[in-house]
Amino acid sequence: MDQAPKQERSRKRIEVILTTAENILLEDGIDSVTIANISKVSGLKRTSTYKFFQTPESIKAALATKYLLDLAKDFSIKSSDINSSELSVIVMRSVEIMHNYFLSSAAAQSLVLTNTTSLPVTKEPFNELSSCVQEFIESNIELPQFFNKDGVFRVFTQIIISIFSLNTRENGDLNEVGKIEANRAAYAYMLNWVNQSS
Repeated sequence: MDQAPKQERSRKRIEVILTTAENILLEDGIDSVTIANISKVSGLKRTSTYKFFQTPESIKAALATKYLLDLAKDFSIKSSDINSSELSVIVMRSVEIMHNYFLSSAAAQSLVLTNTTSLPVTKEPFNELSSCVQEFIESNIELPQFFNKDGVFRVFTQIIISIFSLNTRENGDLNEVGKIEANRAAYAYMLNWVNQSS
């Protein structure tokens, strides 16, 4: 889907397609998210589904985009009243907020963390999430100037999600080990940048 549709009817069809895909994902797994299954369960004709999504991967990518944007919103809300000048505390809270989001969303956990193929998600939703993380950390801690700070925070955010993903695939579910390891790695990464720039 290249751009958001302008007609209300089209927006509703897309919503039906994505809701149906999410239900199939939760009930039958990622491999069952196909155009045929979505059309059958939703009652929409295949041509209606193909009009908006040409492949199952494009539907999964739209869902993954939605989950990353939801996580960014959730992160902004839940980090707004946290204040600390300790880098270790701020990193730990960043990890906890993301960890709790994935624990509360089985669909996001299944699609984003356990998916072994790379979904063609555009970079904007991930960049929005990393911007929220950067804003939170910089509002609490005065970080030194360092080269490509936006890129540093994108890597920081990717470290956390990658460790969650590894933990989920190894254990079948995201657990405390994933949170502990993500916190350890993310803190070490950020501390390295702070020390290099001081």
